[in-house]
Amino acid sequence: MAQADKTTDRIPVTVLTGFLGSGKTTFINYILKEKHGLRIAVVENEFGEVGIDDGLVLQTDEEVIEMMNGCICCTVRDDLIQALTRLATERRHMFDYVVIETTGLADPAPVAQTFFVDEKISQLYVLDSIVTFVDCQHISSHLEEIKPEGVENEAIEQVAFADVLVLNKTDLVSAAEIKELRKRLAGINATARMLESEQSRIPLDAVLNIRAFDLEKTLQMDAEFLDTDADHLHDKSVSSVGIVIEGECIPNRLNDWLSEILRTKGADIFRSKGILAMMGTDEKFVFQGVHMLLNMGGSGQLGLNLTPWQPGEKRVNKLCFIGRNLDRAELTAGFQACVFNGKFPEPGSPPKQKLRFKVGDPVMAKVGPWAAGVITALWYREPLWETGRFAPYQVRLLEDDGLVWVPRDSDVLIRARDKSATAK
Repeated sequence: MAQADKTTDRIPVTVLTGFLGSGKTTFINYILKEKHGLRIAVVENEFGEVGIDDGLVLQTDEEVIEMMNGCICCTVRDDLIQALTRLATERRHMFDYVVIETTGLADPAPVAQTFFVDEKISQLYVLDSIVTFVDCQHISSHLEEIKPEGVENEAIEQVAFADVLVLNKTDLVSAAEIKELRKRLAGINATARMLESEQSRIPLDAVLNIRAFDLEKTLQMDAEFLDTDADHLHDKSVSSVGIVIEGECIPNRLNDWLSEILRTKGADIFRSKGILAMMGTDEKFVFQGVHMLLNMGGSGQLGLNLTPWQPGEKRVNKLCFIGRNLDRAELTAGFQACVFNGKFPEPGSPPKQKLRFKVGDPVMAKVGPWAAGVITALWYREPLWETGRFAPYQVRLLEDDGLVWVPRDSDVLIRARDKSATAK
């Protein structure tokens, strides 16, 4: 990897772009945790009312600045100039490179334009490259989308202006589909280098400080590139819905709700993400979705290691949905129903069915592999289960003293164990 621009002392800048959910934030986490010896400042931009990405970026010693309330290419470009100026004047000793992560709805051209038309920024920084992440599974539908007259197709603009195209999530498509996608992308941008990746993992020296941006080539493609008065219109049917609600989520209700909205509305939901408080744990939970695909788990499980909820801290859930024709009231009410309201359901009466085992009986329970345990309760129920819902058994496992419940009294799930085995 080349060293920073020592001859002019200008700071090299890499602009990351790519449609919503293509893997940009995952790549930011990757470069922040890799031991590459580089000092990198990251500038983030979100399209939405609620800031989520700052929480989804790993906690590190690198400089991370977040901007909100619009797309870098239009409403917050002044904020971008201010952020870059502040970095260069107040924290120059702390970094050698800058990476700008744009929102998935940003046209990269006006962002790149900033480094040529603003005199102060052009003296402080040099645009090194535009790197566009491509979601191999979903990019075709975005490239084919028909926009209203005068409205740009951001996905095409992002591919056209790229110096490097990162074909991400190759594990989700076939080799034939990748070959066809390469042909299609080359038809839009024949000069960009193409890299293939899974989980946004690519060699850093292939995308950082590579001195790839060519102003002359860009002007040949877009003669109005340096025209600061050029129009830039977004599709007005695309919007974001931010939800901020205090409380703790009921896990099974949340899973059912997220699964339902992504199943029924996933085609119109380009991106969904959130940081959540769950009942029964101090760990912060994270979910991230792209169309119908959803990944959710504890922050530690996902490698983010967010600071747990602290004693006395308000547990505030933050969610953001970005897509077409979103119904704010419906989404907000749906999530509100997943938050515990302080009222436990009436338990109702347990079934009268006679069970095969009694409390204290030694059993084997199917918890993946079979595990030895002891019956601790009959007709067990969780406090938040709906009225009338019971599980035939609760079982204490011998190996780790953990408690599990068994949904049916069936040999497929629970069977007798040799009484000669010693129970704890």
